[in-house]
Amino acid sequence: MRISVLGAGGWGTTLAILLHHNGHDVTLWEYKKNYAKALNRSRENKIYLPGIKIPKEINIEFSLEESSRNKHMIVLAVPSQFVRSVLHQMKRFNFPDTTFVNVAKGIEKDTILTVSQIIKSELKDLDDNQIGVISGPSHAEEVARKIPTAVVAASLGENTAKQIQSAFITSYFRVYSSTDLLGVEYGGALKNVIAVGAGIIDGAKFGDNTKAAIMTRGIAEISRLGIALGAKPETFSGLSGMGDLIVTCMSKHSRNRYVGEQIGRGKKLKDVLKSMQMVAEGVETSRSVHQLSKKHKISTPICSAVYKILFEEGDPMKVTYELMTRDMKAEKE
Repeated sequence: MRISVLGAGGWGTTLAILLHHNGHDVTLWEYKKNYAKALNRSRENKIYLPGIKIPKEINIEFSLEESSRNKHMIVLAVPSQFVRSVLHQMKRFNFPDTTFVNVAKGIEKDTILTVSQIIKSELKDLDDNQIGVISGPSHAEEVARKIPTAVVAASLGENTAKQIQSAFITSYFRVYSSTDLLGVEYGGALKNVIAVGAGIIDGAKFGDNTKAAIMTRGIAEISRLGIALGAKPETFSGLSGMGDLIVTCMSKHSRNRYVGEQIGRGKKLKDVLKSMQMVAEGVETSRSVHQLSKKHKISTPICSAVYKILFEEGDPMKVTYELMTRDMKAEKE
């Protein structure tokens, strides 16, 4: 297949290499012209994926039109808050048979839309069966080194989910299929907020008990909100739910956990974000979750606590005390 990966960050670069190794004709789009030229010269993404060579057969492009023309599949590997601006530039192109695959994990601020919903709102001629997502516990740093990984590919169309599954699956990158598109998207996005909370726990020097509680009760919140938004309950016990939550809360590679850890140590959010090269999706997604939970009247106390710490300068110790001293509840409500 002719496949274009839009976004030359660590994940986009990793997936471009994986797809090339699977025998596809791959184009990798980088929006900064100078960096696209640098990637072409060095064949290494020294900022986002150092130490991994980009095969010379992968075409690295700066032109969005050239990257998008006559492709069987387009992989959206740009952060969720920038997806709309990229798609907006693509409205003048035609995609009668192209499958769009989102690999970002976030919810757009203000609109509170998932990426599949953004795709539909910008590219109105696309059929639902042309849209899919890949999500799950999959740090680029590990996949690029062929460390065994399992993810899930989802689309409303079962054939589309299987098409994506077939395109990406390798001996080290196992892909399952699902038709719960929204559930897979919400699982991947909402766990980032919980991961920020897990990082705050690390930074504030709480213990393993605390992190286990946050993760377990966090998946309860993710499920409660996701189901209210139309997802299937079983999705959240799978790879895009519990699987992704575990790795993002525990891993040294997790940008969201890192942000939380710095906040827990007493740093200001703006200073932490300024020091980072990559995007931590959980920060803006925490705003979206705050809006969604209020709109749908769903209780999300941990996500609300993270929002309070990030955007209302809540003290981690005080906010934790408030969480622990809420009214008594049954574990399963």
